[in-house]
Amino acid sequence: MSPAVPDSTAPAGDVLAVRGLSAHYGKVAALTDLSVRVGAGRIVTVIGGNGAGKSTLLNAIMGALPTGGHSRGAVDFLGHAVHDWAIERKVAHGMSLVPERRELFGSMSVEDNLLLGGFRLYRAGVRDWRATLDPVYELFPRLRERARQQAGTLSGGERQMLAVGRALMAQPRLLMLDEPSLGLAPRIVREIFQTIARLRSTGVSILLVEQNARAALRVADYGYVLETGELVLEGPAGELAGHPRVIESYLGLGRRAPDR
Repeated sequence: MSPAVPDSTAPAGDVLAVRGLSAHYGKVAALTDLSVRVGAGRIVTVIGGNGAGKSTLLNAIMGALPTGGHSRGAVDFLGHAVHDWAIERKVAHGMSLVPERRELFGSMSVEDNLLLGGFRLYRAGVRDWRATLDPVYELFPRLRERARQQAGTLSGGERQMLAVGRALMAQPRLLMLDEPSLGLAPRIVREIFQTIARLRSTGVSILLVEQNARAALRVADYGYVLETGELVLEGPAGELAGHPRVIESYLGLGRRAPDR
């Protein structure tokens, strides 16, 4: 059983369509009139600097804004208007968010953290729901090696793998990733993004927000550039990677920085 393959009734069009989304913390605007689309089986990235509003975008879509935050706009998921749905209902319908903080249970084992991710399937009465462990372990062999180890003792890269693996245990149709490269060594960043690229073949749709524009645009099909809460550019990822504004502001090539 694949941890992320959508069923045969999945729509051929957009999995996620966000229109006119705005978010505020008190009277301070964090997002202004954003529209973002994620097609079935596609990887879409939102790049931008620190404080651009990338995490706020994911939290607003998920309905997980911190206390004092509120949002308005249209969020359609698999043809349903879900903006006002509770988080639990969104998860039950196939939406998963891997937050920047990862939010693992450090005193629990790696495998128990993964099994918690599959609790939605257990509650839905899915037979052999524990079998979703196998494809997650195939995707992240290191997690199998550390299955009995406490999550709090893992390295940063291993914790990120566990956070993604736990989300995949719920068999999501849409996986949202918040800064998966944050705080990781370059070698581990490459490994994480190689895994994200492999996820495309499972059919899961991915919305990736990331400061590492170079890595994000390499794996994405389509991209958006977010600055101070507003979308300023969008287009196919390959075209964005060659856009002068993106090169100068996010890729560093305007200063002849080497492509490592």
